[in-house]
Parts: sequence; structure tokens; C-alpha cells
Amino acid sequence: MTKDKRKVQFTGNSTYIVSLPIKWVRDIGLQAGDTLTLTPMPNKTLLVSSSAISREHSVLKASIDYVHSDSAENNLRVLISHYLVGYDFIKLTTKKGFSAYDRKFIKDSVRQKLIGLELVEESRNELVFQCLLNYHDLPLGRVIKNMYGLVLSMLEDSMTALKDHNVEIAEDIIQRDDDVDRFYLLSVRQLKASIEDVELSEKIGIGDPRECLGYRLITKSIERVGDHAVRIARNVTKMENGISSEDPIFKMADLSQKVFESSIDSMKEEDLQAINNIVVEAKKVSQFGVSLESRDGEGSGNIELSMILESLRRVAEYSADIAEVAINMNIKPSVA
Repeated sequence: MTKDKRKVQFTGNSTYIVSLPIKWVRDIGLQAGDTLTLTPMPNKTLLVSSSAISREHSVLKASIDYVHSDSAENNLRVLISHYLVGYDFIKLTTKKGFSAYDRKFIKDSVRQKLIGLELVEESRNELVFQCLLNYHDLPLGRVIKNMYGLVLSMLEDSMTALKDHNVEIAEDIIQRDDDVDRFYLLSVRQLKASIEDVELSEKIGIGDPRECLGYRLITKSIERVGDHAVRIARNVTKMENGISSEDPIFKMADLSQKVFESSIDSMKEEDLQAINNIVVEAKKVSQFGVSLESRDGEGSGNIELSMILESLRRVAEYSADIAEVAINMNIKPSVA
């Protein structure tokens, strides 16, 4: 990266002008009469962008060689990494052709995990995917809201499954985690792209690129809460019967859910003391879970109950993490 220094000149009665680096002008094909967009940044810098850069030039394309010596899951992981980085076209190629299993696994996994990525071309040796997502249609705020709503419903239903030993509900919770993962991976793609594109950052609802790290931590915590809802559901399927609604574990569940809701609300809270209170409350809920762990008891289901209790404690701890990030995002650096 080279840096060019330019002197600011004053012309007329009120106009300041500065010349542009000739190499940059030529590289992007800028012509006399073209329009530049000047965007003041929060750190007092000025972003200069040009409409001369066509959408065609900004489309990212990747070609990935399918490694048959690796598992289909490993190959999928590489494809997902390209999706997260922001590629618009992803071509998966192989000289020997895809096996029926590998082809189906990749196509089904992309459909289940990656929002906006669609199969647009298919042959014996190639699978071509294109991201058709419009960021205007699904801004980051809506992505987080959808993730949170899904995860909260999973937590609530997991307690119903535990009380009634409803295996059908438990299995449905496990399936719903795919939707949480889809929104999480989309949020990572959006945040990565918005760091590099201020205009895109505004489109998805981020006022300051510095907020990207905070949102990244928050979405990861929400995704982890969803994972623990799944763990609870899996433990329910291993148990032989339900649990009395009077069992203290349901009080723990209620407290964990409430502090999780409060942590999400803290993202819009400007009172730092109020957010701090959420952190304190979350830690109290976690300690309440520790006190329940010391209960005496033997018999079938106790191992699963202990693991469910641990997951509820982790929900409270992730809620504290979310609230702490909200505090950090409330502190705005000042530029003298």
C-alpha cells in the first residue's frame, strides 16, 4: 500500500481542492466529468469512491478443486469459507466427477446452511453456485432478530419437552438449529463485507464499521445459546420420563431465558448502569445453577439433568457476554 501526500489548495472564496493520484485514476478508469462520492468517516477521515467502478468489476468469483481424498464435509467447509469471505460465484470442480453421495451432500448442505447461495449450473464435473442475496431485503438487525427469536423458542420448547418427555418436540428443536446456523453464517458474511464497503455497511444497518466486531461476538453468543438448546433436547431424548413442573430446574430455565431476553434488549440500551445490572443478574443466575448442582439424588435421568442444568448455566453466561459487548459498543471514541 502506497501513500501519496497532496497539499490542500484554496481557490475562489470558499473552495478547497486537492489533486488525485494519477495511478489510482487510471487504475479505476476515471474520466473527466465522472462523479466521486466523498463519505466522512467517524474517525474524521474521508472515504473517496467512484461510480466508475462497475458492478461487474466488483463481482467476486472463486474456483475450488474438489479434493476426493478429503471427506465431503471437509470440502463443504472450504466452500463455506468462500461464502463467508464474500464470493458471489463459487465453482466446485473435479476432473473425475462427483460421486452421487458427494453431489447430494454438497447440494443439500448448501441449501440447508447458506442463505442466498443457489445452484445455477450443474454438470458431471462442476457445481456452480451464485449468491443471489439482496442485503436490503435482510439487513443485519433482522438477521439478529430472527436468530434470537428462533433460539428463544428453542429454549422454551426444550423445557416443554423436558417436562412432558416429548421426544417429538425435542427432535424438532434439533432440526431448527439448522436455521439458526444459516442466519449466523449470513451475519458473518455481511459483517465481513461491511468492513470493506462503507456503503454496504450502511445498507445492512451498521453506522460505524467499528461495531462489526461487537456484532460478530453477539451473533456468535446467540448461536452458542442455540447449540445449548440443542444439547438440552438431545439429553431429553436420552431420558426415560418427564420431570415434575415443580422441579427447581424449571426456575433455572425461566431465569436463564429472562436474562437472555434482557441481554438482547441491552443492545438498544444507552444506560450503562442498566446494562451492568444485566451482567450482574446473569452471573447470579449462573451461580444459582451451581447451587442446584449440589442437590443429592440418584437414579435414571440424573446425568442428563446435570447436563441440562449445565447448558442453562451456559445460557446465562453467554447472556452476560452479550451484555458486556453492549457496554463496549456504547463507548464511542472521541477524536480531538
